[in-house]
Amino acid sequence: MIEIGVFHNGASDLPAKRVSYNGDQVVVNDGDLPATHQAGQRIIANQIRQGILADRLGFDYWFQTEHHFQPEGAELSPNPLLSEAAIASRTERIRLAQAANIITWWHPIRIAEQAAMLDVISGGRLEFGIGRGYQPRENETFGWAYGSTIQDQERNRAYYEEAYETIIEAWTQDSFSHHGEFMSLPPSYTKWNHKQTLAYFSQPDVGRSLEQVVKVGAADMYSAGNPVQATTTKLLEFSVYPQPLQKPYPQIWEPLTSPRSVKWAAERGINGYFIVEPNSRLRKNIDLYYEAAEQAGWPDRQNRGQFKHGWDAGKHRGVVTCRYIHVTEKGLGDLDRAAAAMELQWDYYGPFGFAAVLAEADEPFYDLNMKVTADLLRQKKVAIHGSKQYVIDSIMEIKERCGYDDFMFNAWFELGGFSGQEIEAQMQYFAEEIMPVLRRECGGSPDLPTSSVDLEVKAQAPATA
Repeated sequence: MIEIGVFHNGASDLPAKRVSYNGDQVVVNDGDLPATHQAGQRIIANQIRQGILADRLGFDYWFQTEHHFQPEGAELSPNPLLSEAAIASRTERIRLAQAANIITWWHPIRIAEQAAMLDVISGGRLEFGIGRGYQPRENETFGWAYGSTIQDQERNRAYYEEAYETIIEAWTQDSFSHHGEFMSLPPSYTKWNHKQTLAYFSQPDVGRSLEQVVKVGAADMYSAGNPVQATTTKLLEFSVYPQPLQKPYPQIWEPLTSPRSVKWAAERGINGYFIVEPNSRLRKNIDLYYEAAEQAGWPDRQNRGQFKHGWDAGKHRGVVTCRYIHVTEKGLGDLDRAAAAMELQWDYYGPFGFAAVLAEADEPFYDLNMKVTADLLRQKKVAIHGSKQYVIDSIMEIKERCGYDDFMFNAWFELGGFSGQEIEAQMQYFAEEIMPVLRRECGGSPDLPTSSVDLEVKAQAPATA
């Protein structure tokens, strides 16, 4: 079986432009800063519209990422949970995912609340993606408050792992506390002599005793202020609302690159997301993920045991890959403009080291400073650009070469310099001409549940006197 999703990264729709800098040709947005801000507004609206379109076209998943502060044009998606809440209000079936929310930039309780809200609004369709971040312009701006600097990788990992555990605790415990290396929740000094709280937990059979939730103390004659604070009574636990509809919690996802991250995710039942690896390296990572999961006893949020190699469509477990898709059929698409868009993105990504993993599994990592061209991406079939049959054959080749049992595939349609309407035409053609072939070749797709949450306001007749 196969499941098919769409990934949206928020590339600018401004034309791609080559600029000479320090002897190099670099592709950037063609526009001044006011034009980039206007483009950003269009991109945010496009993401929501295209998420709704993806549902109507029959795609199974919609993935967005989290990225900030980019005039260069490669990506923009400042709050995928907020965008997907808007999509959720206009859809019923498509799964709403992130690759990923960068939890090192968030207080874990804040993002636990917001993600759970999306699960509730969508009727249980959240697929919660987590990541550590890698860009210092973002990490050092947002992460400093939590000590999660990316310039100290081990400190970043330590905060990331604690934040992950805290989110799971908030989602699964009716009332909880957390005391770790980075966070003490609630803080040990939080005064809470609130008579409503004391009265609620003094009742029998509410799930927690008064002694578990507060440490009752005497009044504090030296404290000023209201009775809640003029006390030595301390808060010991609190409850996070809402909790997700999905139990025990939604499926977790993580974009993966290094063997260390692959093993960490597999050992916790977290689904893996890969984009830039060519098929041979992807196969190697899938095997590593599967072996690590087996050695750990098949971790899974619902304790469903062993899953199929690569992807299990029945359990929605395993590893997904994503590829750039651009179809050239009957006047659709433009390979030259798509090549410029690939350069715009990789002139941004390349300096962060992603060029390295374009190497085949039997090759050493590529030079981090190498120029990544559209021709190389197409040669590696990371970018699948061409005719309908070429796209179908190349996608099916991933399934066969990587050893997938069931298959999970994500299509990346949006490209820098292309309008929202052009991207939507690509989505529609793929859904009508290519997706049915993929489903047939893979033996169909599982039925996804639809939302039962009613968000429609029913008009009421005015009351009469």
